[in-house]
Amino acid sequence: MSKYYLPLLLSGLSFSAAAQNTPDPVEAAEQEPPRWSVGLAAIVSDSPYAGEGTRVQPVPLVTYEGERFYFRGIAAGWRFVQNDSWEVAALLKARFDGFEVKDLGRAELGRNGIDLRLLEDRKIALDGGLGVSWAGTAGELELELLADVTDKSGGQQATLQYSYPIPVGKGTLSPNVGITWMSKDTANYYYGTLDSEVARGVVDYRPGAATLPQIGLSYFRPVGRTWSLRASAEYSRLPSSIKNSPLLERDTKGTASVFVGFSRGF
Repeated sequence: MSKYYLPLLLSGLSFSAAAQNTPDPVEAAEQEPPRWSVGLAAIVSDSPYAGEGTRVQPVPLVTYEGERFYFRGIAAGWRFVQNDSWEVAALLKARFDGFEVKDLGRAELGRNGIDLRLLEDRKIALDGGLGVSWAGTAGELELELLADVTDKSGGQQATLQYSYPIPVGKGTLSPNVGITWMSKDTANYYYGTLDSEVARGVVDYRPGAATLPQIGLSYFRPVGRTWSLRASAEYSRLPSSIKNSPLLERDTKGTASVFVGFSRGF
């Protein structure tokens, strides 16, 4: 699944500060975690779509962390439950799954029995929903329940992910495992053929609801007092119903993405 946008959802840079009985106002301000961070990232991902190949995309990395509202790259949220362990937030998140027809391969699609000229773009969408996260000594657990509010696919998606942060030198390494469920409307839009395409003579293919397991690794390291490095890698295994899509490269078993970014806190 094309999920190269997921690393952009990393939290803003934070710094820990020791408590003081009578803190100096200037020092206290310097010790507070920065609300804004701005930087630049690069994302490399292997597209499963026939003929598209590897995507290399530079992206701005902008985050804001307020007491309730936050903005992280392509996602925004409003926390209405927050304590030391739990967080529950309303979410809005851009979805960059899909493709532009001009980026696909005519020959590769032809071998799958598809005429590129009869296809339509699968467009950027905006998802809305609920995010729930828990953090404790046993690790971190996150659940997202999302639905397409722009009615591009009209579908829903649920993702459950577990990660365990491990201090490594001055940074933190977090292995993670997860699973994503896509409704039939979501899977059919991004990996099947549309009614309008079928009417033009494209084969009728609809994978239906699908479940994708994922594994990943992320790394975060402060650099000085204001800069930070963040990186991640993720692999998603595609189920047979998606692997058999005529829109995909033959023998595709999964997709992988790598993210590396630098940002400065303010």
